[in-house]
Amino acid sequence: MTTEAPTIATVATVNIAARLAEVADRLPNKPAVIACIALDGAGRTVCNRVTFAELARDVDAYARGLERAGFTRGMRTILMVRPGRVFFALTFALMKIGAVPVLIDPGMGRRRLIACLANVEAEAFIGIPLAHVARTLFRRAFRTVRLAVTVGRRVAWGGLRLEDVYAASDEPIAPAPTAADDTAAILFTSGSTGPAKGVVYTHGIFDAQIRYLESQYGYSPDEVDLATFPLFALFDAALGMTAVIPEMDPSRPADADPRRIIAALTDHGVTHMFGSPALLNRVSRHAVEQGVSLPGIKRVMTAGAPVPAAVLERMRQILPAEADIFTPYGATEALPIASIESREILGETAADTAAGAGICVGRPLPGIDVRIIGITDAPIATMAEANVLSPGVIGEICVRGPVVTRKYFNHADANAAAKIADGATLWHRMGDAGYLDASGRLWFCGRKAHRVHIGRRVLFTICCEAVFNQHPEVYRTALVGVGPAGVQTPILCVELEGPAAHVTKKRIECDLRQLGGPHDHTRIIEKFLFHRSFPVDVRHNAKIFREQLTVWAAKQLGASVPNRNSATLVNEPTETAPPGADRGAGQL
Repeated sequence: MTTEAPTIATVATVNIAARLAEVADRLPNKPAVIACIALDGAGRTVCNRVTFAELARDVDAYARGLERAGFTRGMRTILMVRPGRVFFALTFALMKIGAVPVLIDPGMGRRRLIACLANVEAEAFIGIPLAHVARTLFRRAFRTVRLAVTVGRRVAWGGLRLEDVYAASDEPIAPAPTAADDTAAILFTSGSTGPAKGVVYTHGIFDAQIRYLESQYGYSPDEVDLATFPLFALFDAALGMTAVIPEMDPSRPADADPRRIIAALTDHGVTHMFGSPALLNRVSRHAVEQGVSLPGIKRVMTAGAPVPAAVLERMRQILPAEADIFTPYGATEALPIASIESREILGETAADTAAGAGICVGRPLPGIDVRIIGITDAPIATMAEANVLSPGVIGEICVRGPVVTRKYFNHADANAAAKIADGATLWHRMGDAGYLDASGRLWFCGRKAHRVHIGRRVLFTICCEAVFNQHPEVYRTALVGVGPAGVQTPILCVELEGPAAHVTKKRIECDLRQLGGPHDHTRIIEKFLFHRSFPVDVRHNAKIFREQLTVWAAKQLGASVPNRNSATLVNEPTETAPPGADRGAGQL
């Protein structure tokens, strides 16, 4: 990975769709998208292919037709289409004409989905028939929509069909003259610690992200990517990489069939793979058990939640020795921020993590500034008002740089809570607790909202859970706090690798107490509850919904769960060193 900062575009006009046209000129016959959609009668996967030249023609045809149908620059357009050729073409067509695609995970649940889409006040709607059914059932939420296009069979809801907006021509369309600060898309957060919010992405931010992928990770047009996360796969088209979309439910990566994932990797010459920790866990387990290796892979990226060292070790077993596994740190609002490779984790930081020091997410990328401030739930107007902490002290992670978004759409309260002004720039509060070590590496200790208060002491989830996650029969754990803020009872929820009898759970609980005994921050955890399967986010199936577990744990104990906002702690006391420092971990 290079240490040089990427050159960020400074030209007056920046339209991310122009990159696809440039790739099509250079690599017209290279496959742009290979979508694995079904099995044939012999049990073989059937794939649809489209070249970059064909995809660019589709983009222009849809762009031309959408403009004729009344789609205009700046028009917010809900796009609910399954991953594949049409999804790629429509997304780039909307951006090419300067319209604003609104992209959201449909698996987040009907109520939350409708609330998100109503908030964005879209003027246009493009979706599959099932999406239009929802639009007609919840008309009030979509009262601002005046243009509708159906991808598939249109029924009673009217509007245009997809074929109605495909206007083929030999004349290419020039991208709209959008500026770097113009809105390119609205992407929704996963909502793992509250309501999902629409994040405003500009053309300049997308351009900066692409340049980071090229300069920091070496993404190049001679590569083939296994695209298990559709939104991230859009970068492939702009980078000249072939996107192989495997046969899987993108909202359930933890349930993907590892045989089909491995088949997609090997059948299409994949060189790069992006996958959630849950997906890598499933694939690596199967591959190790079956003695399968993946010799063609040169790079794996995984994000969305902390990646256990055991998963990285298994992945290294099945990949070539020279292959890299990167775990970049960031969020929908700011990505990428920092990065670390698996060799550094396994060789240097994993032992400290196991002792409770948090998870090292690497050094901030060139051009990215990181500050740690005192933890508070209150808004901070300017950085001058923040309590900036020294290295080694846990606080809230704040970031600024060319990939940091400036606002949420139509959400003033969220903007006030997450953004800090600093002259002409803005810092984004990540909502994560962490610290910088003496060498400048960033360590993640858990979500700020998930911290547990015991008197004047604060427990951070990741620092505690890592100690217990070492148990071979434990799949994962989740620390929650039950009771009033400030006097909470720490509860460790435990999900096992497989079903266990009551007597086995008693033995495992005894083992967990022994694991926690040597550390001050885990010794005080005395209540353990076994949960069959943790609730997780639909995007990565890896972020644990600890709020739901808190309610569940309270019911198990017959306790009540107060509203977290009932007590606001401003610049609350933090430990002078990470919890793991009692065994030398993270000492500065």
